[in-house]
Amino acid sequence: MKLRRVVVTGLGALSPVGNTASESWKGLVAGTSGAAQITLFDTEKFKTKFACEVKQFSVTDFMDRKEARKMDRFTHLALVAADEAIADAGLVEANLNPERVGVIWGSGIGGLDTFFKESVGYAQGDGTPRFNPFFIPKMIADITPGHISMKYGFRGPNFTTVSACASSTNALIDAFNYIRLGMADVFVSGGSEAAVTEAGIGGFNAMHALSTRNDSPETASRPFDADRDGFVMGEGGVGLILEEYEHAVKRGARIYAEIGGGGMSADAHHITAPHPEGLGAKKVMENTLADAGLSPKDVDYINVHGTSTPLGDVAELKAIKAVYEEHAYALNISSTKSMTGHLLGAAGAMEAFATIMAVHTDTVPPTINHFTDDPNIDGKLNLTFGSAQKRTVNVAISNTFGFGGHNASILVKKLG
Repeated sequence: MKLRRVVVTGLGALSPVGNTASESWKGLVAGTSGAAQITLFDTEKFKTKFACEVKQFSVTDFMDRKEARKMDRFTHLALVAADEAIADAGLVEANLNPERVGVIWGSGIGGLDTFFKESVGYAQGDGTPRFNPFFIPKMIADITPGHISMKYGFRGPNFTTVSACASSTNALIDAFNYIRLGMADVFVSGGSEAAVTEAGIGGFNAMHALSTRNDSPETASRPFDADRDGFVMGEGGVGLILEEYEHAVKRGARIYAEIGGGGMSADAHHITAPHPEGLGAKKVMENTLADAGLSPKDVDYINVHGTSTPLGDVAELKAIKAVYEEHAYALNISSTKSMTGHLLGAAGAMEAFATIMAVHTDTVPPTINHFTDDPNIDGKLNLTFGSAQKRTVNVAISNTFGFGGHNASILVKKLG
């Protein structure tokens, strides 16, 4: 069968570097660090005392307090981002068939804060099971697309993808595939996560995964730097509207870029560490290029997973060199996690947003916080250190890799 084309017609972002899509993109291009001392809980006894929080956000600016109490923060962030994306795409005004509009959302953890607080409340009580009646629907990761669909009456396919830090890339790939196979016309897709909590920070500290650079939070996320000491936790919500090309053209929608392909693979190696030679990362990029019908030489920019961990950064660059060979030196490569921190299940959506905007504006966002060259990293690669770079970006790829060895990449290209 002939596959249908899929384009991006709406964007919404509530991130550590901006509370709208426009603000978030400006923050990325400016090289703004979203890291600061944690305000969401008391960090006195924690090894890591900072994160990339969403700033100056009050959910009651967007919904009634009574309604907000029925949701965890990860759903609050999602609904605000999805609302912006839906408005940006003009979906409310469009004459849509609601049975052809779906919602596929990504979240790696879901309502972690809700689960933690309800469990603590029970443990500190007298053993009587006094739980909030909304405990379960607040916690479950799949609740967010349910809320979005109920608000707007979208009755197409509706579910959440969970694959750790690859979750929202998998959501976008699923939405892309449903549309191109003719099973829907429009999807609200993306991801959200709100794990800057006692359990989130404490749990990742126990794994020695987080940076502990408490004296300089804004420089703690330093992908590819010799002195990187772990990732910085981030939170946020990012929504994208994916739409069948002819459907978008017919209603006069603005088109940011086209989704060209998606790929997935598994490391089959370790629960948290990447394959040391980047074999899963290599395979997922090869699968993505094959799906798009493009060659490595067609790619201009890669938004890497680039978490600022000693093993992960090196393995990903090994994979890039294996796939792109000499063309690797003609690429721009950058890690926007140096600014946003790691949004976990929302990372894929955040970085797909950055990749789409790079294609749309011919601007590559930077990798900030580079101070010392790592002898294990090829210094001839253009890792876009320090500041954004202007160049024609016809084709770009966003990589995401999750605990459990889950790999997902999505390819974005100019409309041609």
